[in-house]
Amino acid sequence: MQSLPAADPNDIAEHTATGWWGSATTSSLVRSRAQETPERTAFVSEHDRMSWAGYDRAAQAVAAALLATGAARGELVAVLLPDGPLVHAAFVGAERAGLVVMGIGHRAGEAELAHLVGRSGALTIVTGSRHRGEPAADLVARLRERAPALVHHVVLDGPAEAPVLTLDGSPAPVPVASTEAAVAARAIGPSELVLLNSTSGTTGLPKCVMQTQNRWFAFHRRAAEFGDLTDADVCMSVVPAPFGFGLWTAHYTPTILGAPCVTMEHFDPAGMVRLIEQERVTVLCCVSTQFIMMLNEPTLADHDVSSLRVMFTGGEAIPYERAAEFEERTGCTVLNFYGSNETGMLSGPRLSDPREQRLRTAGRVLDEMHVRLYVPDTRDRVPGDRGEGQPACRGPALSLGYYDDEAANAALRTDDGWMLMGDVVTIDDEGWLRVVGRTSDFIIRGGKNISAPAVEDEIASHPAVAMVAVVPAPDPVFGERVAAYVELQPGTSLDLPTLRDHLAARGVSKEWWPERLAVLDALPRASGGKIAKGDLRRDAQTRFAEGAQA
Repeated sequence: MQSLPAADPNDIAEHTATGWWGSATTSSLVRSRAQETPERTAFVSEHDRMSWAGYDRAAQAVAAALLATGAARGELVAVLLPDGPLVHAAFVGAERAGLVVMGIGHRAGEAELAHLVGRSGALTIVTGSRHRGEPAADLVARLRERAPALVHHVVLDGPAEAPVLTLDGSPAPVPVASTEAAVAARAIGPSELVLLNSTSGTTGLPKCVMQTQNRWFAFHRRAAEFGDLTDADVCMSVVPAPFGFGLWTAHYTPTILGAPCVTMEHFDPAGMVRLIEQERVTVLCCVSTQFIMMLNEPTLADHDVSSLRVMFTGGEAIPYERAAEFEERTGCTVLNFYGSNETGMLSGPRLSDPREQRLRTAGRVLDEMHVRLYVPDTRDRVPGDRGEGQPACRGPALSLGYYDDEAANAALRTDDGWMLMGDVVTIDDEGWLRVVGRTSDFIIRGGKNISAPAVEDEIASHPAVAMVAVVPAPDPVFGERVAAYVELQPGTSLDLPTLRDHLAARGVSKEWWPERLAVLDALPRASGGKIAKGDLRRDAQTRFAEGAQA
């Protein structure tokens, strides 16, 4: 039986001894919920509902289909499904079959899809019957041209309580007695690699972060403590499932609690408000952009959202005034964590903390994460790990790092194993953490990291572009948008619609498309001839400020 990458045995022993890690898995919890509360709701979406018994059945059906491919334990399976009950059944089914999921966000462009499928070496892909308006089989045929290891196509579709599965165009095998035995022998353990998800690197296409279940169980323990979460809560996660925030808020925490989770296949603020009222949601999980869009939604005043008691947000600094407005209008307490897909949670506030601390900081640093501060771009420690610096951590919420990427892993960790963040923060004497800057070349649009150099590479492929730099432009809803500054080849011209059409033709994900464009005679240069991005960032703050001429 093939072994999987897993946490270091010393870390397993340490985190188990301190109670942060255990032996439970998502699969075992789903089975327990199905036996104890079979008819209770596990997931709700705009048009569907899944019970715990249905969740267990669907996961087992996915496991049977995947086992029929003949994949060895530890092989990769790509999952490309919209947010909703069935994507979680696919994740658990793969876990039971002993296969590692390559989780792909449903909004990914085709170039990113091909990169991730090829990068993972996935033998099988799981999709719905259609993807973005076309038969999914057509997409898979194109992916096979660029990822020849991809052989099998599983379609998972239909109502959550009675999904229909096909394998390579024929009805998929159904679970039988031997399925249970195979699952028992192959299922993935809590400290083994269970899922890869993509994250924006500072160069090139996305890297793949290696996830274990125990890291999210540790994350959950802190979230449940800080938010006073119980099985009486109704959770709602509107963050895409394959990403870190979406994993803990939809895939792990509700299942650990035994609480229902409301999801949205296609996010829109009006729909979110309706579902909060309809399902009496108590715990909302979203990025800043989404709660700001909810505040801006004209129908908010027409719906009763008084069931909300706590909102978890993160991934970016939150705007204080809008967060305070959210609390005033909903009666809900906002909790803003700090961490990353790679590190998990470094700091977080409690419900009992004063508003000023909750909304103007990212909470207190967590003892178990052993947060350090380094002088940015060095490996020199900041004395006492207090003051300003680049944070690093080592503890039970860490991922396994990047999949098959030695250079990226070397940059991610210090020589003695602490995992680095890409920000500059301050930590005061009482442990309150505030984000004050960024060392990495990212735009954070609606909570999603977008690699500026990766977008620059795509824009530079346009024949009119001689030189390009991408920086964040301020935005009152998304926080930041992608702004492109370009020098053009002599005798050419370029406007934003033309550039976006070019990127669409290349299969570039929409989130990467620039939303602001400035054509300059010459981009500013720093000493040494590099583009002076600092000058452009400052220019963008005024050029693209709200109400300014774009």
